[in-house]
Amino acid sequence: MGTVQMHPEVITDISQLDPDKKYSYADYLKWQFDEYVELIKGKIFQKMSPAPVREHQQIVMSVSREISLFLKNKSCDVYPAPFDVRLPSSGITKDEKTYTVVQPDISVICDPSKLDDRGCVGAPDLIVEVVSRGTAIRDWNFKYNLYQETGVKEYWIIEPVDRSVTIFILNEENKYVQVAVYAAEATIPVSVLPGFSIKWDDIFMRSKDEV
Repeated sequence: MGTVQMHPEVITDISQLDPDKKYSYADYLKWQFDEYVELIKGKIFQKMSPAPVREHQQIVMSVSREISLFLKNKSCDVYPAPFDVRLPSSGITKDEKTYTVVQPDISVICDPSKLDDRGCVGAPDLIVEVVSRGTAIRDWNFKYNLYQETGVKEYWIIEPVDRSVTIFILNEENKYVQVAVYAAEATIPVSVLPGFSIKWDDIFMRSKDEV
């Protein structure tokens, strides 16, 4: 077998990246290392280090499973991370002009034209982020502003520590309105999926029993 020639621009270690440089999705495609990273307006954010704890993954799987069951034979799709969501600015979708690519814990996309073999181009209808150690500021600040700015219709922030679900809905002025915080057993409606709701205890009960 012949020797594989590594392209000189391919990055094989995250330490080769300059944290002060502005990167594009075209750059991102050249990165070949184990760490998951996101770009927010060209700035590098490491997705999660160390790996997410078991409770985080249980919550992601529970919510994804409930959504997936509801969406069977429907036009919307649900994707848990890792799944690249590119959020171009000003409608320019060229890789070298796209400076934001994130990997939400859960993405629901109802417009199939936004999907390609590499993920999603444009705002999902629903994004769910499960807060982990080290991601709270990003989820509540950077991503809140980013998802509002790019038109994500519904944004959930799930806090495993206090077992709460905070829901934001984009209003007619394209600003998020906090519509509810669920911190006890309840039925939680999903605005962008009419007729669908998730029970609070389906999200948290398993991890609660194990504490």
